[in-house]
Amino acid sequence: METKHLIPLLQQLLALPNETEWVEFKKDNTNPELIGEYLSALSNSATLHNQQTAYLIWGIDDKSHNIIGTKFKPKQEKIKGQELENWLAVQLEPRIDFRIYEFTCESKDIVLFEIPKAAHIPISFKGVEYIRVGSYKKKLKDFTEKERELWSLFSRQPFEKGIALENISADEVLAKINYPSYFDFTQQNLPDNKQGILDRLASENLINIKLSNYYDITNFGAILFAKKLTEFEKLGRKAIRVIIYKEKDRISTQREQVFDKGYAVSYEEIIKFINEQLPQNEQIGQAVRKNIKMYPEIAIRELVANAIIHQDFNMTGVSSTIEIFSDRMEIRNPGEPLVDTMRFIDLPPQSRNENLAAFMRRINICEERGSGIDKVIHSVEVFQLPAPEFNVNGKHTEVLLFTYRELKDMDKSDRIRACYQHACLRFVCREQMTNESLRKRFAIDDKNYSMASRIIADTINEGLIRAYDLENKSRKHAKYVPFWA
Repeated sequence: METKHLIPLLQQLLALPNETEWVEFKKDNTNPELIGEYLSALSNSATLHNQQTAYLIWGIDDKSHNIIGTKFKPKQEKIKGQELENWLAVQLEPRIDFRIYEFTCESKDIVLFEIPKAAHIPISFKGVEYIRVGSYKKKLKDFTEKERELWSLFSRQPFEKGIALENISADEVLAKINYPSYFDFTQQNLPDNKQGILDRLASENLINIKLSNYYDITNFGAILFAKKLTEFEKLGRKAIRVIIYKEKDRISTQREQVFDKGYAVSYEEIIKFINEQLPQNEQIGQAVRKNIKMYPEIAIRELVANAIIHQDFNMTGVSSTIEIFSDRMEIRNPGEPLVDTMRFIDLPPQSRNENLAAFMRRINICEERGSGIDKVIHSVEVFQLPAPEFNVNGKHTEVLLFTYRELKDMDKSDRIRACYQHACLRFVCREQMTNESLRKRFAIDDKNYSMASRIIADTINEGLIRAYDLENKSRKHAKYVPFWA
């Protein structure tokens, strides 16, 4: 938070009632253990009271809220040779990105701890979870109703409603948000005055209008339309990265690009950049056109959009990443999928960020619910590429697209994966896979009927497909469906 925003924020906090459970004023008590307990209590209480941030402030009289100043210098304090800020951080579980500000107001020194709300689980200090009850700090375990309510809130608080930047002026909102792009995407005329613009952004929940002509930019507004994500402390590491490597490994990097704008603004730039890095083939299987890109653009567009939409924004320090190797492309996002990777093709996607997903569908950045992965698989089949892989790796979801390989160069797992995905794609189109349809998928000559039969048999043995009609004993006319059908 910039210094010029601290005094207006302090004035707003001073106007709050004495028993605000997410704000604590102190004169001079600087016991490190007590500070740690308050960090836990205030963070948990902020969640209970639907606040994005809690505050612990020195230099204010708790009763009168008069500014009296403090001699506390937390950035100079050390505990057993360790800086206070770091000592506190390692005692909190899970860690929270609290921030310490030292400034003056009315010629008196003030210390303000900015404390984010608990996001996933209650915040504990030295293994103990605390909560505020009125103006008192208590152990959470002693208040079971508050504990139950807290866990209930964790399960339903969306990222989009969080605050990326608070207590800023109208001019600062318009300087940090690419509002012309919003009006372009939504096909609305740009209002002819500042207030009209702000009112429209607020109606879309891109910003919040507050008292005294101050505003908050929501996570929703910033992640979609930020001019620079790095201007938002909590979102700076969420910029999309594209990395190009020279060979099949990560040893030699040719180029790296970080897209620092909001996702709605930068999406087309990302797709264009990726396509410009891809080699071209003169002919790939059924796609007989010359100078065709190595991967179908529709697959890239959908998978990049999915990586943006379905990421877990609560995983700090990581972002969605696209890595391009000589033989594959890996598209990765933080967070495990809410749907089994084996069911990506047939089940509607579930997103942690429904508002973000809905808006990106609304402006035609991604496909309608449930159709995107189908189009990925279909385009891969048209290009005669190996089937993509969908994996969960270290709490990340990753998709691997592979460059063209002839069937003879695919291993057994490649063939089985392609067979299963082909059966899924046929099933969602209300058809069944046959030996003939699989031969077409792999460009197998009709006389090599047995080659397709072996692939089908291997996929059945893996438990991924089954016969559609158990009564039919003719292998020539047999039909197959996915195991879950």
